Amino acid sequence: MLFAGGTVVVAILGLPFTGIPFVGAMGLAGALTVTATMLAALTLLPAVLGLLGRRVDAGRIRRRRRIPGADSRDPAADSRWPRWGRHVTRHRWAYAVGATLALLVVTAPVLTLRLGTPDDGNQPAHWPQRQAYDRVAAAFGPGWNGPLVLAVPVPAELSPTRTTDALDDLSRRLVADPAVELVTPAQLSTDGRLALLNVVPRYAPQDDRVADLVHRIRSDTAPAALDGYGTGALIAGTTAFMIDIADAVADRLPWVVFAVILAAGLLLVAMFRAPLIAVKAAVMALLSVGTAYGVLVMVFQWGWGLTLIGVDRPVPIMSVVPMLLFAVLFGLSMDYEVFLLSAIREEYRRGGDPGAAVVVGLAGTGRVITAAATIMAVVFLSFVWIDDTLVKMIGIGLATAVIIDATVIRVVLAPAVLSLLGHHAWWPGRLSR
Repeated sequence: MLFAGGTVVVAILGLPFTGIPFVGAMGLAGALTVTATMLAALTLLPAVLGLLGRRVDAGRIRRRRRIPGADSRDPAADSRWPRWGRHVTRHRWAYAVGATLALLVVTAPVLTLRLGTPDDGNQPAHWPQRQAYDRVAAAFGPGWNGPLVLAVPVPAELSPTRTTDALDDLSRRLVADPAVELVTPAQLSTDGRLALLNVVPRYAPQDDRVADLVHRIRSDTAPAALDGYGTGALIAGTTAFMIDIADAVADRLPWVVFAVILAAGLLLVAMFRAPLIAVKAAVMALLSVGTAYGVLVMVFQWGWGLTLIGVDRPVPIMSVVPMLLFAVLFGLSMDYEVFLLSAIREEYRRGGDPGAAVVVGLAGTGRVITAAATIMAVVFLSFVWIDDTLVKMIGIGLATAVIIDATVIRVVLAPAVLSLLGHHAWWPGRLSR
């Protein structure tokens, strides 16, 4: 329980390193919640069970019929899981290769992942903000739903004439950009130290051409117009803010993933004293998260079945979604992994047969893992009925990963790989503390 909860906390604590304040706050709150739950499970729950004593077994459900010839020492001998475990271990190569290829195919669309922020044009048609968005787009153009605000500091030594020349030069260059619909006249502050211009793009705020425009203004247009005057331009507004968040997530996500995997891997090595087990667990957790990303791309970017969930046009993946999904799903995946591996290692240490240990471990935990995953998947899929696009993304991503992790990965790929590794999976047997 301690190590399982620890891996979840480590995964969620990756969120504060994103550099995005509200995402970091969510990570700290989630880590504190998991820690409190883990401490309650280690202290309060045993105390309550001790107080209840034998009364905790009151109202037991009728025992299931035991399979003839099954080992009575096996707590799961009256289930179908032992037969499935033996089947997977007999065909371990086929299941290992087949499951890996299937997961990689589902993960492949992540190569086309585009981060952004779905605008109000993707909200339900009865929402007031969607109705306002459609009316503005029809009357003036989609870019009016997300104008860019350019702030130009005016140096004290710059004369009014040169200030006007600088702002006129910037306006001409902006108007000449093919992605710009309109540039409003510059307005000076009362002290003359700051000028504001509104830039209206030709495209909707979520369009990737608007992101290209923001980057182009910062790197080319504004420096070419203003460097000679000793000043520059700052871009404000909701659209620019969301583009900056997407850029920050894209830059920091690989480092967050690396740090979380390293920390979780060290925890698994400390628990099982087996480096190969830690590597295998990390790779399979990444496959689980990758499939969630791939399904999100296929549904929301490619539009596969999009109308079935109440979204009428393809949208980019909201920038905070990959980071949130990784933290939650990596922790859940490691939690299931620790649960399964603990049962397998216990049997391996008792009998010394790696193949039999996989069968017994899977038989003892498979039903619990799949039942828990089913409950979570139902909860996550209920998010689809909420109108907000962001909530739909989170729900589908979480449900996809949980279902795949508890079925393809945990009861097919993991047993097959452990069977292939055999004794090597638990090498070197016991590391020094």
